[in-house]
Amino acid sequence: MSMIVAPLEAYHSVASDKNDDSNSSFYYDAPQNILNAYIYNEIERQGRVMDEKINLRDLQLPEMEGLLKSMGQPAFRAKQIFQWIYKGVKSFDDMNNVPKALREKLTENCYIGTLSLIEVQRSKTDGTRKYLFELEDGNTIESVFMKYKYGNSICVSSQAGCRMGCRFCASTRNGLERHLSPGEILSQLMEAEADTGEKIGHIVVMGTGEPFDNYDNLSAFIKIVNDKNGLNIGMRNITVSTCGLADMIDRFAEDFPQVNLAISLHGTTDEIRGAMMPVNKRYPLNILLETCRAYTEKTGRRITFEYTLVSGINDSDSDAERLCKILRGMLCHVNLIPLNKVAESGFDTVSRGRAGEFQKILEQRGIPATVRRELGADIDAACGQLRLSKKL
Repeated sequence: MSMIVAPLEAYHSVASDKNDDSNSSFYYDAPQNILNAYIYNEIERQGRVMDEKINLRDLQLPEMEGLLKSMGQPAFRAKQIFQWIYKGVKSFDDMNNVPKALREKLTENCYIGTLSLIEVQRSKTDGTRKYLFELEDGNTIESVFMKYKYGNSICVSSQAGCRMGCRFCASTRNGLERHLSPGEILSQLMEAEADTGEKIGHIVVMGTGEPFDNYDNLSAFIKIVNDKNGLNIGMRNITVSTCGLADMIDRFAEDFPQVNLAISLHGTTDEIRGAMMPVNKRYPLNILLETCRAYTEKTGRRITFEYTLVSGINDSDSDAERLCKILRGMLCHVNLIPLNKVAESGFDTVSRGRAGEFQKILEQRGIPATVRRELGADIDAACGQLRLSKKL
């Protein structure tokens, strides 16, 4: 089997460098019977291939049709296999309407990727579950299952680690290990459904990592979970959160106008925001907010601004007044989040009472705002905390 180098732009990108993926390349296996089918995962930093088989959870249905066509099979076989995968089947032998010869060929060339569950923490108060999963290469990621009146939701990670460097966030403490593939993102949902025995109808891409730093794989993930032949989760039931990569917000508005967008704001001046979020140096507030206004005009969709309240940093009445000023006239909502304290950050949180006072100032000036419901307070439910605790 020959290994062929393919340009990064041609495929779902998977970076392997902690700090810079500009020179990353993909390798894929191209035996004659599955030419042009799909790319394998990244080459590990040690230089070995993670797996020489194709993870079918990484494939959108048209890609799976191309794979089956290269095997001499009709397109409807791809749909059958796709449907089996998203019913939770993990063995080709259980696909009883697929011919045995094809099942054997799939076993030889492909696999249905899963995650290894290392730990699950269960809240005794509200049903929240925090998962720590291990990937095939030994990296770990987190996911959080949450119960709401409107149904079950899951917060998924898009990267193993993060390179955005937000000072208050546990996810970025050890930098970026690598991007997650589409299958690794959606497997978090499927493993949580298997563990809870409950369907999940809402997805928040707000776990470890910056989703727009892994845009191609994020895009493929959204298309796979939205496919009516698979999980069939509506675009409007998916929310993607970004720290503010303004150029990618424009692209997202074009590609996914119905998917919800959340922006991590956390500061009302460049000085305050820049001290907590290095991304503000590249995309200062005037550029970010101009992009957000253009987004709402283009899509007609409301933006949620995430505003983490940090004691003595961004929680004053003056901060609330400035927040009203910079958001005035925009189709938006503010989600106030008392900081989940990370000891290493040096930041402290505010009381729920102070969060309520901040909220009142916003609402009195016409800015819709809520204080995030506190879920999983008795477990390590804040993003990155459980993963970080295992590395200490």
